[in-house]
Amino acid sequence: MKTDQQVGQSCAPMKEIAEPQIARESPLSRELDLIFRRHVADMHADTPPESIHMMPREALVSPEIDFFVLRLAGQPAAIGALKIWAERQGELKSMHVLSEHRGQGLSRRLLDHMIAHARTAGLSRLSLETGAQPSFAAARALYARTGFVECPPFGAYRPDPNSCFMTLALVDDRSAPA
Repeated sequence: MKTDQQVGQSCAPMKEIAEPQIARESPLSRELDLIFRRHVADMHADTPPESIHMMPREALVSPEIDFFVLRLAGQPAAIGALKIWAERQGELKSMHVLSEHRGQGLSRRLLDHMIAHARTAGLSRLSLETGAQPSFAAARALYARTGFVECPPFGAYRPDPNSCFMTLALVDDRSAPA
């Protein structure tokens, strides 16, 4: 029979899992260079240039945009932006999780955080444009699981065979005063 000391020695040390931290940050931070390079590369991988609706990094610095970074153990692992429009509407922009951190539920955590932020900001609707290609299937499925439904193009968007438009009501329209 093993002693407590022997049992403790035979067990591998438990690896501590870092709790994700999400905060508003500047998209211009040099720490985000890798994530933006990969985001741009992924967008150009199978989407024609005329169908890429990604905002330039510099344009994400705006009073109408709240830019979020999800960090693991202090290192950036994911980004996302919320563009606030007039009439209590918003749009999700530039969501990206580094490939080595995918499959851990980080996209859902970041998305939930941005939806909560939109509700707190008093938005009634959140919309997004994402790719229609197979490489965007996981993103579309995540949005659908969160309650987003397909919708026609909104804002300045036009119909595009490479785009999928989705929207989420943040308030129950039936309970709104008439």
